[in-house]
Amino acid sequence: MRKKVEVDKSSRAPKGHFVVYVGTEMTRFVIPTSFLNNPIFQQLLDKAAEEYGFNNQNRILLPCDEFTFQSLTKYLAKQCS
Repeated sequence: MRKKVEVDKSSRAPKGHFVVYVGTEMTRFVIPTSFLNNPIFQQLLDKAAEEYGFNNQNRILLPCDEFTFQSLTKYLAKQCS
């Protein structure tokens, strides 16, 4: 089964997923939790913690542009499938 990353406007992520915000427009992405096991994604989360800290109104903000993030998630989806 192929993992799907999508931009979602609903308030809650489905089971097995979580929400991140990316880019200057703060685009909301719903991400499979399996991405958390990948060292590349963990590095991105570490960079987000360094740059933004943990006081972000219960949001995970990622320090990259949308195009880069979408490329990363396509790569991770292939790795996790």
